[in-house]
Amino acid sequence: MAIIDNYLREMLQRKGSDLHLAIGKAPKIRIHGELHELDIPPLTPEAMTEALKPICPDHRWAHYLQHHDLDFAYEIAGLARFRANYLYNYNGMGAVLRQIPSKILTMQDLKMPEVFQRVCQIPTGLILVTGPTGSGKSTTLAAMIDYINATMARHIITVEDPVEFVHQNKKSVIVHREIGEHADSFADALRGAKRADPDILLVGEMRELETIRLALGCASMGMLVFGTLHTNNAPKTIDRIIDVFPADEQGQIRTMLAESISAIISQLLCRTADGKGRMAVHEILLRTESLPNTIREGQISAIRSIIENSGNTGMCSMDSGLRKLLAENRITPLEAYMKASDKKEFQAYLTELTILK
Repeated sequence: MAIIDNYLREMLQRKGSDLHLAIGKAPKIRIHGELHELDIPPLTPEAMTEALKPICPDHRWAHYLQHHDLDFAYEIAGLARFRANYLYNYNGMGAVLRQIPSKILTMQDLKMPEVFQRVCQIPTGLILVTGPTGSGKSTTLAAMIDYINATMARHIITVEDPVEFVHQNKKSVIVHREIGEHADSFADALRGAKRADPDILLVGEMRELETIRLALGCASMGMLVFGTLHTNNAPKTIDRIIDVFPADEQGQIRTMLAESISAIISQLLCRTADGKGRMAVHEILLRTESLPNTIREGQISAIRSIIENSGNTGMCSMDSGLRKLLAENRITPLEAYMKASDKKEFQAYLTELTILK
């Protein structure tokens, strides 16, 4: 058994989500958002190599040594799958391994609002799920693809680095493509995928200019494209996409985005009131008659008003979602305050709590 399996098994026993390895430090696991050290001596360079190399395919290990960065999926048979990120830092080799849940959680399991089902029924366009690293974007997307798979006959192609959730065909046909194994890059994978007659494309990472350009192109061709970005809200998401492109292309991209954007779902994870878990809070922007013109004219600040004035359609701001969770006593006032955009509004909840105490 690989040495790293022992660390991963202990992480799972303690209901952790991530394993962090760094030279000169003991392995750490993340439990409900907080890091805890394992009772293991600090890792030496030799111990790090002994932990990382055995679970990595030889050709991927050579890539890691050359480029100092690698993502791949690893599985302990019969137990769990993990997304592995090998990296280099000041002290040398390091790694973070995140558990990929063996069971794909449904929308019902995740208590996702009804509006998510409506989003999944959108026939074409670009749907973005955004949030910081570790905010549950992959889990949310997996639940949405599972809903489509269970209720519609679609040809779905996922492009990921690495493949995380493996879907079994239900009503839909799903093809998983992994960067590094089935294509050299997201751009190459998308070029191939759009010739394979897909109804739906899932792009695991929209980081590079060419990937974003191809995703927008596929959406404009009549496909439904799901993608992720590391942004915290809808206005920042629009700005991030446009800013990736050179100044002389931004007008054209703004027009393409205006025509193709169907929904932006931003997500954060909050610690539950009992401290025993975490739950998602969302900001949801849906396409309206006014949204395309708002994007074309660069009036990105007006998107906030569109969201706040369209609650009856299923849209909501992050702060309104936090207020709802707070009213239901599902999160604490302090957690709401820490995650809120408008801190002043949530300061009142902290004051009231202090008075009660």
